[in-house]
Amino acid sequence: MCLKRLRGLLLLPLLLLGGCDLVLLNPPGDVARQQSDIMIITTIIMALIIVPVMVAIAIVAWRYRASNKRARYDAEWDHSPQLELLVWAVPLFIIIAIGAISWIGTHMVDPYRPLDRIASGKPVPADVKPLEVEVVSLRWKWLFLYPQYGIATVNELVAPVDRPIRFKLTSDTMMDSFFVPALAGQIYTMPGMQTILHGVINKPGEYRGFSANYSGAGFTDMRFTFHGMRPQDFDQWIDKVRAAGGDLDRPAYDQLRQPSRAAPVHYYARFDADLYERILNRCVDPGQECKSQMMAADAHGGEAMHGPAAHDAMSMPADASKPAPAPAAVKH
Repeated sequence: MCLKRLRGLLLLPLLLLGGCDLVLLNPPGDVARQQSDIMIITTIIMALIIVPVMVAIAIVAWRYRASNKRARYDAEWDHSPQLELLVWAVPLFIIIAIGAISWIGTHMVDPYRPLDRIASGKPVPADVKPLEVEVVSLRWKWLFLYPQYGIATVNELVAPVDRPIRFKLTSDTMMDSFFVPALAGQIYTMPGMQTILHGVINKPGEYRGFSANYSGAGFTDMRFTFHGMRPQDFDQWIDKVRAAGGDLDRPAYDQLRQPSRAAPVHYYARFDADLYERILNRCVDPGQECKSQMMAADAHGGEAMHGPAAHDAMSMPADASKPAPAPAAVKH
C-alpha cells in the first residue's frame, strides 16, 4: 500500500505539465514547425532503441535477481544468432532512418534557402515579395532596419502573418546569436560578416526573441519582442513608426551603439540607405575604408578607393595604365 501511494505521489508533478506549451514543440511559424517535426520524429525513432533497452535491463535485473531460485541459468550459453541479428540490425536501420530524415530535413530548412511555401500545402503566392529586414546586434540590444519602408526599430521586430521574411544579419561589435523560437532556428551574427535567415509567422501574436550566445555583462537583457500582425495592422504599425520616430543619422547611431542594458523600444522614421552596408563593411566612422573596398583593391593589384562603395564590386578605370580619377567627396 505504501509503495502504491509513493508511486502516485511521484506522478503528481506530471500534472503540472498540463499547463505548459513549449513553443519549440508547438511553434506558430512554418519553418520552426518543420524543425520541430524533425526533432520530434527523430526523438521517437531513437526511443525505439532506448525504451526497449531500458525495459529489457529492468526485466533481466528482476528475473535474474539472487533471490529468484526459479530463473534458469545456463553456464554453457555463449551467443545467439537470432539475438545478435536483432541487436545489430534494428539499430542499423534506425540510424539509416534518422540519417535520411535529418539530411533531407535540414536541407529543407536551410536558413539560406528562400521559402517556397508559407505553410503546409500553401505555396508562396507569386505576387508576394518577402519582407526584407536588416538585423544588427549591438551591445546589448537589437537594431532592425526595414529598407523597403525606410524605418528602423530597437528591440522590437514586427512582421505580417503569412508573408515570407528575409533577414540579413551582422554585428557591430561581437558575436551574438539571433533566435526567435516561434519563427525559425537560431543563427549567429558576426562583425564584418553576413548571415541569412528565412522565416514566416502564421499566427498573430507576441513572441520572444533573444540572443542565445553569451556576449558579456548585458547578455541576459539582450531580448526583444517579435509581433506577428495581420497585414492591415502591420501597415498601421509602419505609419505609427514613421509618425513617432526620429532620424537614425551617424550621431544617433554612435549613441545607439554604446553599451547599454535593458534598452527600451525605440523608433526611427528615417535612416541612411547604406547604413547596414557600412556596418557590415566596418566603415561607419568617417575616414574608415570599407572592407569590401579593401578586398576589391587587393583583387585588382592594390589600387584602392576611399569612401563607400558597392558591396560586391569596385569601379576600375577603362585604361589600366592610367590612374583612376579621384573619388568624389562623400557626405556622412
